[in-house]
Amino acid sequence: MEAYIGLLADIRGTAIEKAAGIDAMEVAFQLADTARGRRVQSAIAASGARAMAEKPELADLVRREQDSRKQTAALNALLAEVLSKPQDEQVSEVVADLKARIDKQRDTRGDLMAAIERRYPDYANLINPQPATVADARTALKPDEALVAFFVGEDRSFVWAVPKSGGARFAAIDAGEEEIDDTVALIRGALEPNAATLGDIPPFDVETAFGAYQQLLQPVEGGWKPAANLVVVAHGPLGWLPLAVLPTKSPLLAETEDTLFAGYRGIPWLVRDHAVSRVPSVSALALLRKLPPGKAERKPFAGFGDPLFNTGQKGAAPARGQATAAGGVKTRGMVLARRAAPSTGAAGSIKLVALPRLPDTADEIRSIALALNADPSQTLFTGEKASEGFVKKADLSGFKVLAFATHGLVPGELEGLQEPALALSSPEVAGGGEDGVLTMTEILALRLDADWVILSACNTGAAGGAGAEAVSGLGRAFFYAGTRSLLVSNWPVESASARKLTTELFRVHAAEPALPRAQALRKSMLSLIDGPGFVDGSGKSVFSYAHPLFWAPFSLIGDGGAGS
Repeated sequence: MEAYIGLLADIRGTAIEKAAGIDAMEVAFQLADTARGRRVQSAIAASGARAMAEKPELADLVRREQDSRKQTAALNALLAEVLSKPQDEQVSEVVADLKARIDKQRDTRGDLMAAIERRYPDYANLINPQPATVADARTALKPDEALVAFFVGEDRSFVWAVPKSGGARFAAIDAGEEEIDDTVALIRGALEPNAATLGDIPPFDVETAFGAYQQLLQPVEGGWKPAANLVVVAHGPLGWLPLAVLPTKSPLLAETEDTLFAGYRGIPWLVRDHAVSRVPSVSALALLRKLPPGKAERKPFAGFGDPLFNTGQKGAAPARGQATAAGGVKTRGMVLARRAAPSTGAAGSIKLVALPRLPDTADEIRSIALALNADPSQTLFTGEKASEGFVKKADLSGFKVLAFATHGLVPGELEGLQEPALALSSPEVAGGGEDGVLTMTEILALRLDADWVILSACNTGAAGGAGAEAVSGLGRAFFYAGTRSLLVSNWPVESASARKLTTELFRVHAAEPALPRAQALRKSMLSLIDGPGFVDGSGKSVFSYAHPLFWAPFSLIGDGGAGS
């Protein structure tokens, strides 16, 4: 795949391309979209399929097609088991019967799919989409949007920029996965430094970040720079890099003695001029844009936060908020109040009861509720109410915005955990027969109708597998369950700035409902960069939030262009 895309890049504009009678950029674009995020694509297709299959006749055809597919899979598995036995133990009549039944099921499914394609062509394209073309991308884009898509290979990488109107751009990048992974790791070094105090936060490597801009975006900037909103299809290690933190010009970090980190305000970040959202594939963007609008009667918000993981936490009342610089404590020595992450230690995993409590998350979701004019007494579920049993029993399809402000867990982080999950109140506190861990499989079974789902917890922005997909397993599950966009954390957040960022985001969203989601996020980021930062009790600005660690921890994944 990589070699063929590279060949297409090399022959573009040559006599070879003309003799072959192809558009090399177009063919390469379709190949890359086919290769990226197929599992995410399938999840979004399934979500859209469920939303669109409302007509009784169509629903019946879909149910029968899915049943036939399951029966075919079961018969194939049984045939494989029979054929795995020694030759003298196989019964030829049984093998022949199984093959005949499989052929019959395939014919049945083929007839059902033909009926679906004939009667409901839009639905057929939804569940079995063809590779997206440049024209498909333009159709899915809205005015003032441009698509930026990447394909990272072992030796070379490629980038496309497709505006809503005007010429598309295509370029090869002389860097493979290992080199790009190293660059991303250098940039992220100051964003997830495991710092205990403000003084431990290393300087952000603006030179390396500008070099990444020159390598990744500058070759195709003619295709995206005029647009205010960028829709990014990341790939490989680029799924770990929020492009908003890349400077667009050679940066000069100002020396400031008055306020810590204030020098970063003058950096020409990409977010200064462009809002950024991410989608797992071009086809996924088209599917998300075809989903029906949410029901108008939905309530504005429901939030789950500050779960209790053991009975000791239930009785305790830990202090909330962040330390101040009172009493002559130097600014750089202030404790950095970052969201506490599970510490698995040498054992490799821990039990749910050992997780640290996150008391500040209750304040965070309360602030969001107030920004959205929701009644906190009716829409906030904290402590023992933030339980797995409650989440699974509640009708969450009646909310526009849902927040899960708790630990995001990766496989192996808890004993016996084999898939991504959210940690909720433990059974010893909340009661019931659940284990307190809402897994990816259980999220798939939820029924949502949400414009936003906020996953304000460490690890939720981590890409699955080797970083080849731009969203986590939890993100894939929430897309399937029925959400249009996700706000996910890219690293363990600092509590005060994260609360300020999300509160401002939804304050802007409520005040300007027609504003694209990605622009609302951009505005909230700029309010942190240019704002007073952390203010102590006397009203003095102690340190600035202009360091990207504070303003860039969240990425918007999904449909970032839709206002309500």
